[in-house]
Formats: sequence, structure tokens, C-alpha cells
Amino acid sequence: MFVKRTAIRVRYAETDQMGVVYYGNYPQYFEVGRVEALRTLGMSYREMEEGGIMLPVVKLEIQYIRPALYDDLLTIDTRITEMPSTRITFHHEVFNEEKVLLTKGLVQLVFLNRSNRRPCKAPEDFLSKIEPYFSGG
Repeated sequence: MFVKRTAIRVRYAETDQMGVVYYGNYPQYFEVGRVEALRTLGMSYREMEEGGIMLPVVKLEIQYIRPALYDDLLTIDTRITEMPSTRITFHHEVFNEEKVLLTKGLVQLVFLNRSNRRPCKAPEDFLSKIEPYFSGG
């Protein structure tokens, strides 16, 4: 299993009139976690796109537990719990500074061949970088 922890501070523009993070901003927080997770693995969306692979979202699930507030320092835990194939699933948990769980989410993306827009297997270079997290090596 692969785990990446990322911090982000809630900006004023992300909140509603009550100072609570607007619910529609959580997918963006999840994206920050995903991008940083891939970067930790030595890969980026840009590199995949330049290699002919796109990663559209095919599933998004969010469970709101407690509100995040303006100026909170949030921690986004991003996990990949199974080896990717044609799809990759990211599990996200968002915590506040007191380590209280605020939100849980799941984002699933499909590896898509850029030229024909058909699903394809994850790139071999990506698989070689993530495989050690699943083989115990």
C-alpha cells in the first residue's frame, strides 16, 4: 500500500459566509493529494500526458463528517491500496490540526490512450515505481 500525506491551508475564497469550506472544494483538495502522491512516486500528470496517457476521473465519492474552517491547516492522507491496472483508485482522508477526521473520499481514474481515447494498461514505468509498495520490496 502506498501512502502520501500532504498539508494545505484553507483559503478565505474556499469558504462560505459561515467560514466553512464549501463542499465543492473537497475534490480539489483530493486532487492536490493525488498530484503530490504521483510526484512522490517520481511521476507527474504532465509526464503521463506527454507519454500519451490521460487520466480522467470515472468515480468520485465523498463522505462529509465535520466541517473544515477558514485558515485551518488540513492534512490530506492519500492512499493507493491496490496495484493499478487500467484504473487507479485513490482513497483520501482529510484531517484538521487536532487530527480530527473531517472528510473521506475515493477518486477513481482510468488510464486512457490519448490518441484513441480508449482505456489502456497503466504505463510500465509507472507500474515499476509503484510495484515495490505492493510486493513488500
